[in-house]
Amino acid sequence: MAIAGLMAAAVLAAPPSFAQTAASAPAHQTRAERRAETVEQRIAALHAALKITPAQEPAWEAVAQTMRENAAAIGKLASDSAARTRQGMTAIDDIQSYQQLAQAQADELKRLQAAFTTLYEGMPDEQKKLADRVFRTARRHGMREAE
Repeated sequence: MAIAGLMAAAVLAAPPSFAQTAASAPAHQTRAERRAETVEQRIAALHAALKITPAQEPAWEAVAQTMRENAAAIGKLASDSAARTRQGMTAIDDIQSYQQLAQAQADELKRLQAAFTTLYEGMPDEQKKLADRVFRTARRHGMREAE
């Protein structure tokens, strides 16, 4: 299940190599601010990697907004889980928390797929091949992280 979670995270917000590391973030930022900044960096990096054209911007913005919303939802679940952990979770609570996170990731991947499908279907063949490579690389990177 850890591999599935990491793959989902990699696909939800582009390859981890696109992200700024938490260690390089300014100390005054909150965790939520760093997470939002990282999502914006991933969105910008994915936009560049996919070579989004001006004509594709409306469809791209739907993808980017979905990525922002997904990251915010996962961040809230993670924060809520951390708060419950500090209050003392049982093993059953921990399993339930992980199940909720996994379900949220699955639901968010469905939303991302819907938004991305619209963008992808409007791409010329060469750009589709580029997108295929970008996502394949992200998936492979996520799998290596889980090993």
